[in-house]
Amino acid sequence: MSAEQAQDTLPKGTKLVLIEDELKNSFLDYAMSVVVSRAIPDVRDGLKPVHRRVLYAMHELGYHHNKPYRKSVRVVGDVLGKYHPHGDQAVYNTMVGMVQDFAKRYPLLDGQGNWGSVDGDNAAAMRYTEVRMQKITQEILADIEKNTVPFVPNFDESTIEPTILPSRLPNLLINGTAGIAVGMATSIPPHNLGEVIDGCLAFLANEALTDDELIKLIPAPDFPTGGIICGRSGVLTAYKTGRGKVVVRGVTDIQETKKGFAIIITELPYQVNKAELIIKIADLVKNKIVEGISNIRDESDRRGMRVVIEVRKNEIPDVILNQLYKYTPLQTSISILSLALLDNRPLIFTLRELVKQFLLHRETVVYKRTVFDLEKAQAREHILLGFIIALDNIDPVVQLIKKSKTAEDAMIALEKEYKLSVEQSKAILEMRLQRLTGLEQEKIHSEIAEIKKKIEYLNSVINNRDILKKEIKDELVFIKENYANPRRTKIEDTFESLTDTDLIPDEDVVITLTQKGYIKRVSLDTYGVQHRGGKGKMGMQKLEDNDDIVRDMFVTKNLDELLFFTSLGRVYSMPVYEVAEGSRTSKGRAVINLLPLVAGESVVKLLCMRGMENKQIVMVTKKGVIKKTDAKAFAKIRVSGIRALGLNDDDALAFCGVSSGDDNIVIATAFGQGIRFKESEVRTMGRQAAGVRGIKLKEKDRVVGMEIIADEDKNLLFATAQGYGKRTRVGDFRVAHRGGLGVRTIPTDRRNGEVVGLVIVGGNSHILLIDDSGKIIHLLPSEIRTMGRQAKGVRLIRLDKDRTLASIVAFEQDEEDEVNGSSGTGSSNATVKADNVQIGGKIVSGVLKADGAVSSEDGVDVEFSTTSETENEVHHEPEVSFQSATPVVDQEPSEHVVSLQPVQETPDAMSIELSSTGVTQKSEDVQQVAPHSNQGVRFEEPPLSAFVELIEEESPWILGDESSHDSDTMMF
Repeated sequence: MSAEQAQDTLPKGTKLVLIEDELKNSFLDYAMSVVVSRAIPDVRDGLKPVHRRVLYAMHELGYHHNKPYRKSVRVVGDVLGKYHPHGDQAVYNTMVGMVQDFAKRYPLLDGQGNWGSVDGDNAAAMRYTEVRMQKITQEILADIEKNTVPFVPNFDESTIEPTILPSRLPNLLINGTAGIAVGMATSIPPHNLGEVIDGCLAFLANEALTDDELIKLIPAPDFPTGGIICGRSGVLTAYKTGRGKVVVRGVTDIQETKKGFAIIITELPYQVNKAELIIKIADLVKNKIVEGISNIRDESDRRGMRVVIEVRKNEIPDVILNQLYKYTPLQTSISILSLALLDNRPLIFTLRELVKQFLLHRETVVYKRTVFDLEKAQAREHILLGFIIALDNIDPVVQLIKKSKTAEDAMIALEKEYKLSVEQSKAILEMRLQRLTGLEQEKIHSEIAEIKKKIEYLNSVINNRDILKKEIKDELVFIKENYANPRRTKIEDTFESLTDTDLIPDEDVVITLTQKGYIKRVSLDTYGVQHRGGKGKMGMQKLEDNDDIVRDMFVTKNLDELLFFTSLGRVYSMPVYEVAEGSRTSKGRAVINLLPLVAGESVVKLLCMRGMENKQIVMVTKKGVIKKTDAKAFAKIRVSGIRALGLNDDDALAFCGVSSGDDNIVIATAFGQGIRFKESEVRTMGRQAAGVRGIKLKEKDRVVGMEIIADEDKNLLFATAQGYGKRTRVGDFRVAHRGGLGVRTIPTDRRNGEVVGLVIVGGNSHILLIDDSGKIIHLLPSEIRTMGRQAKGVRLIRLDKDRTLASIVAFEQDEEDEVNGSSGTGSSNATVKADNVQIGGKIVSGVLKADGAVSSEDGVDVEFSTTSETENEVHHEPEVSFQSATPVVDQEPSEHVVSLQPVQETPDAMSIELSSTGVTQKSEDVQQVAPHSNQGVRFEEPPLSAFVELIEEESPWILGDESSHDSDTMMF
């Protein structure tokens, strides 16, 4: 059925309307009603209708700043009854917003009572609060009685209300606004009154003022709660286009307290709820998203805001602060959308257009005010001229009035006789007799002279735009002098968005990689410094597969870039902080989930990209092939990785290092061979090259390590599978040519086992050892004395049964005390010296040294090494074990007896000294101990219950009968 046919079926007087058209028109009407009548402010006075009605109602009621406070409910009632037919909460909430000094940069109402807080507390009910207008509000309502703005009937046409307020203040800019309408919204931040006035004055002086020139005067918003504006790029975009955003941070200060560091928050970003911010921080700490915070306190009072966030010891407060910026409203982004109404049309304005529209509004208001004042002045002048005519003819005028029967007759007679107007004749009749005195007549003549000057000036204002603009300028200067105050929000022009690197402390971490390809990142502080021969700490839970051992360890920093060199000669790149963080005993995450490795490819070595400028990367394969490539070739690595070197089918990459290009290279093999040659013997090659021979290997031998020697004063530390090792001077290895068999590095007998690696150590070096079960020990090189190239070495780590050492790594640290000491119930450093003791038929001098953590679980291992007087080399290394089940600290000193008994008779004596807990205590008179004597040297020392067990059968020392001695006597 067509529309015409449907219309014919309807009753007469009924019109057919399509539902689509009706819905469209109704929705548009509703939307425009919301836009114009509720949500969007006018660009001229910066007020929404409800704000305008509240201010006008209070003006009508006379609730000015110099009058007493009045109940808020009276204002709400008057506004509802006359102008705003909506809910009372809409009106009262509007008043609350105009009272709160943390919501408005320049509050328009002065409240008394509870009007809410920055913690989000609601204002008290309207029956409890009182209110009046602020002094600055009179500048918004000034001249409203002078026909400066149009009035319209109210909703029931019982009275009239203004459609706009005269507003000498650029209220839209200085207080800002926010509103959501149907299909559109507005968000204009507040600004500093003095800066906005300066911008208006500059625009008045030069209407061709550019955006950039104006922005220099109005640089950025100024929020009532202060804060810091981070960067102005978004602000500049908003000022030039009407759309943008501004990033605001709270004002913080990092202070050092007795408990460590604390972050003090003194200012918050605009419209951030302080209580909700504290709850948010607490939730982040609870969920372990932000770690390192120990306590949060709100110490705010009437003097100002103060939120104290205590940072745990050893945490970096700047990193914690960056995390708060990212995860909490302590840094927030405020959108700017300069949408306002102009002639009831919503438009987006630039900063220049906002200033321009305000000044145009002021021109209109001043012009209308001038016209009103001119009419008043002219009317007054007209009356005064009538007075003068009457005074000049006072006697005839009096007689004429006396003869008249009525006032109307007198008015008519005066108009006819003296050519007066109705207003003049009426004013003459109403004039008091005192005006007839000579003094009063002189006042009338003076007043008319002043009126003439005023009329002349008012005419000039109307007819000359420059004078009108000067009138506006004088008003703006007056407002600035009386109401402007300093900027509260600081501006930081330089700002970079927070990245992941800003949220991560650049601290030392240990990267652990297993043979099966599991990788993890653990803070270096997890492993405290221990001593040689200790039991170590568990570094990883028992691996599921017995053949999965730790292959590589790398000490670096969180913000470094890792290079992953794989067995197939490829290299991948990843930031350290992207490696999954694990606990000391965790297994880690599979590398295949982090890198696009192919089948059969595994990561064999990690390098750090920090300080790679003008460096070379040296690579060695298991077959002894060496290659050198410029490090800049690995500066940019694609996600899929790049080729590092070419390999034969039966070869694989074994080790990598970074060199200066003019160093020496030492290569070590599993069978205890090593070679040292100049790096210059290996030319720099491209990434695709295969390399040249570095060392000639014996059958089934393989490369287990490589070190690049730049400092001859450092030592090489070799470690073997059974936990033994030694420190050897670099100079003990002569410089040869590459490609040779090399020389002996450390014996690989039954005691030592095969070599698992070598590292170079110096005065500030630290050593990490890890066995195939994941147990880690952290040593200092000073615990291992320097030995000759043929020496068998000493025990580095006491391995559990059926365990072997998996890897060794060394790293530099400026101050040894930066690393925490080992955890235990106590510590002991005991040293026993034996001079001129005959062992195996030779006279030797040795050191029996006991040190490390003493607890009820971990024993203290003591090693006794001897040195030949004649050969200056280690001749024999008998070893004893010394254990204590009793803590040795925090105990009162008592007498402690140590007895040494050599097996073979000798007239030589022994001297002994003992140190404990880092403090050496010597006997004042070292006594001579005869062979087979139970006499010992006595010391004031904590009691130790100890025993000594024989480690090597070849040792000439025997264990005495423990039952024949006191519990505090050690016999060996």
